[in-house]
Amino acid sequence: MKGAIEKAILLVGGKGTRLAPFTNSTPKPMIRIAGAPVTEHQILKARAAGVKEIVLATSYLAEVFQPYFGNGEKFGVSIKYAVEQEPLGTGGAIANAAKALSLKPNESLFIFNGDVLSEHNLAAQSQFHQELGADATLHLIEVVDASSYGCVPIDRDGRVLDFLEKMPQPKAKTINAGCYIFKSEIIEKLPHGEVISIERDAFPKWLSDDCKIYGYLDSSYWIDMGTPETMVRASRDLVRRNHGAALILPSATIHPSAVIDGGSFIEADSLINSDVRISGSIIAAGAIIESGAIIENSYIASQSRVKKGSNLREIIQGF
Repeated sequence: MKGAIEKAILLVGGKGTRLAPFTNSTPKPMIRIAGAPVTEHQILKARAAGVKEIVLATSYLAEVFQPYFGNGEKFGVSIKYAVEQEPLGTGGAIANAAKALSLKPNESLFIFNGDVLSEHNLAAQSQFHQELGADATLHLIEVVDASSYGCVPIDRDGRVLDFLEKMPQPKAKTINAGCYIFKSEIIEKLPHGEVISIERDAFPKWLSDDCKIYGYLDSSYWIDMGTPETMVRASRDLVRRNHGAALILPSATIHPSAVIDGGSFIEADSLINSDVRISGSIIAAGAIIESGAIIENSYIASQSRVKKGSNLREIIQGF
């Protein structure tokens, strides 16, 4: 087993247009699910794998990250910030953020997409990458139907053969799951200050240059939180896995007759009245749920009110 990878870049600069209205005033990586912002869940997972230094690559509403995360001390890591004045794409963001890290020759680092949660084994991906001497190693998952994604065919040893855009009949079931390991030398190939997509521009270029790009296949739990529905689902899954039927913050007021289950997350200072049933939902801070309401797989925004006897299923309410 090689040494743990100790440095990482977390791409948190996206605007998250598919997540509107969530993201009208909050960047998507700072939306709270299962008790904490998405970025906090990712930072803690990286720390558990041995990462000690993380750069947050920010752009949209960049000013909200540092007041929350600070220098990273309370999260057990060192956190730095790389701010893009104009969005540079995923590749440009990586090149910009890498300047904040003192990378040694032949050193590898993790790159995390800011809107993905995964239970895959980071240490195993790192070992796979280092044993092969790879320039880049992508976490891949296998799906039944890859037609909604670009696919990444690999050979029997895991070496990437191609990067293919969406197509009606995909040539492979393996797709990019949004967690990479890059060697410092390959990051140096990225141009600075230019808008570059790592997926559409850099990966195909590196492949044509005969760089050693591998796919680490692990189909553990994975979710792309790109829509309100998948954001609620991610919170529901995390609560069930880590807390049980529900996560209720201490300052929430819950009537004894209310039933809360299905992985629901009840935020601070919310008020849940009598005979309410909440399942698989997020009730944000300060929301009021009046008596007899039924809420399933929904998001109720901060300071909003659900009227008496309402029946809400898969609803985003309160913006």
